[in-house]
Amino acid sequence: MARVIDSDQHLFEYRGLWEEYADPALRHEALRFEDDALGHVYLRWRGRALGVADVSLPGETDAIGERRRAEREGRPPAARYDEILPRDYWEPEARLAKLEALGVDEAVLFPNYGLGIERTLSADRAALAANLGAWNRWCAHVAKAGRGRLHPVAHLTLRDPAWLEAQLEALGRAGVRLAMIAPALVDGKPLSHPDLDRAWAAFVHHGVSPVFHVADQPRVFADAWYHEPEERDPARREADAFALDTVFLYVPAALATTDLILNGVFERHPGLRLGIVELSAVWVPMYLMMLDGGSQFVARLTGHDSVLRERPSDYFRRHVRVSCFAYELPARVAKQLGSDDVLMACSDYPHSEGTAHPLADYASGRHGIEPARAPGLFERNAAFLLHGA
Repeated sequence: MARVIDSDQHLFEYRGLWEEYADPALRHEALRFEDDALGHVYLRWRGRALGVADVSLPGETDAIGERRRAEREGRPPAARYDEILPRDYWEPEARLAKLEALGVDEAVLFPNYGLGIERTLSADRAALAANLGAWNRWCAHVAKAGRGRLHPVAHLTLRDPAWLEAQLEALGRAGVRLAMIAPALVDGKPLSHPDLDRAWAAFVHHGVSPVFHVADQPRVFADAWYHEPEERDPARREADAFALDTVFLYVPAALATTDLILNGVFERHPGLRLGIVELSAVWVPMYLMMLDGGSQFVARLTGHDSVLRERPSDYFRRHVRVSCFAYELPARVAKQLGSDDVLMACSDYPHSEGTAHPLADYASGRHGIEPARAPGLFERNAAFLLHGA
């Protein structure tokens, strides 16, 4: 029977995680969960609220919106966070047991609250490194507890090369094969900048694949495009969702990947592998057409020869893998691409926009697809990012 790897699940951070796993010298910078008088739980850093803790259930996005409205209006929660938080949301052993109910054999596990911290903490590089490092140490524990079936995703910044290399060395030793990074400039430098070649070489050397994922990271759009709601209280909440980011979900990843391809990073580092997760996949066929066509047009127009030995799309197909939700109809996307060699199945469990029955979702409808007929989508492409794990 075909093996199924879910390329996008989330593991909630438990109370005290950052304090427990942070460097002792920087424990005062650790993120913390704190309760208010009404019973709402907030994730805070230096007293600033980065978000409100909530228990999301697949398919219940409206319910989350209602709970956040109640919190803004000063109403207490209908249920206490700790009392309704399922064990499999945060405990590796419980998630292992949950995989059978989800119909998958292995799962890639991204952080939950950690998705909303990077842009704010970037104001202090030491604090950012302390909290990312704490999560990464927890990842080593999850990888061990997962016995080859749970694949936690580390969280890294490229701003400090020495710190990055130390993190990658530790992650590689622990068997952690994926690490989330921002598809954004690094202190004003594009990802293809020669100063970052040291970083890409370290990813390859330690067998860790960088991954782009939905997160509150340094923006690629100017801040002026973002219109803050007038009623927002900055003392209560620092990070939130914006329709602009949702509409253009894939743009930061497409921009960063284009930079890596056209400016020769994959040419210089042939062992580098890149994941694009929860950023949709329906854009990829059009993108590859524009990637080849646009680069060829500019070469003809300017008379400059390409620095690449192959078509840009060839690098994408060889090095990049993209998660494709069931509602995107991966069979149809694969047909447009000519193969399913870049697409990965995903559930986004347990987020509200995700699903608790991924195999049934993929199999349903006229364009339904099953693991036995699509080993690339359900296993092989995710395994590629995991370096054959």
